[in-house]
Amino acid sequence: MNADGLIRVGFLLFPGFPMACLTSVIEPLRAANEISGTRTFEWRLLAETGQRPVSSAEVAFDANERLEEGGDYDYLLLLSAPGAAFADPRTPAHLRRIERHGTTLGAISGGVFPLVRSGIAHTAPLSVHWCYEAAFAAEFPGVPRSDRVIEIAPRRVTASGAAAAFDLALHMIGESLGDAVATEVACWFQHPMMRKSGVQQAVPTIGTDHAQADLPPIVARAIAIAARDLSEPVAVADIARDLDVTPRHLERLFKAATGQNPSHYLRGMRMKAARQIVMYSNDRIADVAAAVGYGSVKSLVRHYRAAFGLTPQEDRARINLYRVEGNLPVPSV
Repeated sequence: MNADGLIRVGFLLFPGFPMACLTSVIEPLRAANEISGTRTFEWRLLAETGQRPVSSAEVAFDANERLEEGGDYDYLLLLSAPGAAFADPRTPAHLRRIERHGTTLGAISGGVFPLVRSGIAHTAPLSVHWCYEAAFAAEFPGVPRSDRVIEIAPRRVTASGAAAAFDLALHMIGESLGDAVATEVACWFQHPMMRKSGVQQAVPTIGTDHAQADLPPIVARAIAIAARDLSEPVAVADIARDLDVTPRHLERLFKAATGQNPSHYLRGMRMKAARQIVMYSNDRIADVAAAVGYGSVKSLVRHYRAAFGLTPQEDRARINLYRVEGNLPVPSV
């Protein structure tokens, strides 16, 4: 908080940023000012250059100032598509300078990618949306990441998506104006609950209409074991042994919960991870194959085509064409 009592929040917008993530922070802060009868929060939009940042919904925003002109912010939050490049090569240096001057840097959704690319050290885990997790791990294998909705640490805050951004705003409100105001803000917007930093993201279960949190404990634990390192696939028999059940019993549980046997389900996990890396990185297809546990590109291509109807190369060409024509991320969350 500044000497004048204001908490200044800056939003650095990169092309293709998810608009919902921006409004999911600004609107709760605006409501907190109104409910409390104070002007506690102030916010401004920043851009790297003089151009207007265009969101993933193709809505352009007028930035209040350029990053290099950025003033004294308590928080600077990056909003971006995962593949957004720095339009100004000086941006990483500007971000490091801003952090040295005491600003808490953070990111929402794909904003974690430019945050890490800026060269800022990260010792606390960053909240990474499940849709980007495999691509993030492939590009930044040494950076700690988290599957929690939000992560809050000294001088660093991250939120996985738009709803998580609302939770981050509620945390900021609670810290400055108290939990009563934060609760009233949540009720204003019919936000169902105030999620704290320890809550895990809801991840869809492959091939079903419910989330992984709804799975039987043994099935959920089996998936967690398989997901520890997709580059080193674990045999179903080994997973069953770790869980002290028979492979046949594990198969029955998977069938009942997901409609698939364990091998097919876990292959689907690897295909989803492969597609993330194809969509959000420039890694060679051979490297994509290795990252998800395939010893040959041919095998990956066969399973990828069976899952998505086209090869990884065709999928990337389609995505890149869409980006060039529309300058949009695919997708943005």
